[in-house]
Amino acid sequence: MIVRSLHDLDGTNRDVVTPNWRSKRIILAGDGVGFSMHETVLKAGTVNDFWYANHVEAVLCVEGEGELTDKETGEVFQLRPGTLYLLDGHERHQVRPRTDIRTVCVFNPPVTGREVHDENGVYPLIRSEELPT
Repeated sequence: MIVRSLHDLDGTNRDVVTPNWRSKRIILAGDGVGFSMHETVLKAGTVNDFWYANHVEAVLCVEGEGELTDKETGEVFQLRPGTLYLLDGHERHQVRPRTDIRTVCVFNPPVTGREVHDENGVYPLIRSEELPT
């Protein structure tokens, strides 16, 4: 059994902070459960371009409001508490928070926590068995 508090992650290597967002990596590949789970807060007024070419991501908005744009089709969706989007086709997308948006995200395959978005917003595929011990 794994029990963690978001507050326990503050300031650890599972607490990733960028100018546009903060992501607390609650479950990672090294936990060995087949998915990763994060709490991510995107800052109001930012523009965030993402493309998870190597992962499927499900995102549940639990707080805040904004806009999600499918960059492949141009479709725009409103984000508000209770809205979920699933990037099952590895869609390039953009999130524009009007207020701070707090989300819970699940990735498959799981991320290791060492990924960094590249210039296209992509996380590389890193398997936990490839990490140095």
